[in-house]
Order: sequence, then C-alpha cells, then structure tokens
Amino acid sequence: MKKRARFRELFRFIVTGTIITVIHYSIYLILSNFLSLNIAYTTGFVISFICNFLLSNYYTFKTKPSVRNAIRFCGSHVINYLLQISCFNLFIFIGVPKAYAPMPVWIIILPINFLLVRMALKPSFKWIKKKSSQKVSDLSN
Repeated sequence: MKKRARFRELFRFIVTGTIITVIHYSIYLILSNFLSLNIAYTTGFVISFICNFLLSNYYTFKTKPSVRNAIRFCGSHVINYLLQISCFNLFIFIGVPKAYAPMPVWIIILPINFLLVRMALKPSFKWIKKKSSQKVSDLSN
C-alpha cells in the first residue's frame, strides 16, 4: 500500500473513531447517572460497536460487510472490549472521576484497536511483511 493511501486510511480511521467515541461517551455519560459504571460503559460500547462496524467497512477500510468480516470484527472487538473495560476499571480504581475515566482508556487503546480492526477487515498485511523483509536484507548487507 502506498504511503498516501495508508495516510488516507489512517485519517478515515481517526474520523470514524471520533464519531464512535462521541457516541460511546454520550451514552456512557447519560447512563452512568443511573446505572453501574460498567453497565453504562458496556452499553455505550455495544451501541457504538454497531456503528463502528458499518463505518469501518464502508468508509474507513472500504470493504463490504460480510459474515466473515463481521466474525473477524467481533473477534477483534472482544479483545478491544476486554482491554478497555480493564483499563476503565483501573482508572476508576485509582480515583479518576467517572466523567473522565474513559478518556485515557481510549488514548491507550487507539493504536491497538487500529491494528486489530485493520487485521480483521483487511487481513493481508503485505506492507508489514515487506518492511520486515527489507530490515532483514538491510542487516545482511
């Protein structure tokens, strides 16, 4: 993949991520007033997940939604959710106010999520393999 195409893909990921984060955070903030924080966070995650699947396919990675993509996407987001809920509870535990606790979680998880979703929807990582093999050949010279 060319650098320009990768940059555009990353830019679209950031746009999609911003939209999804606003949806997740809005739902979390509203529900956290009368539900447990974990239920509020999880509900926001699930609702934003549905939007994320559609936006990631049609806009971010320009793929078509399919059962195969859905299964991969769900798998990547199970990992994503477990990382997020663990970090979220850690930040709540150390005293970060409930309104701000999701923010550092998203900052930490963002690069991991990009790789997980990209691998789920576009499983061919030729550009990573290419760079790895270039490094090996550079070392042997």
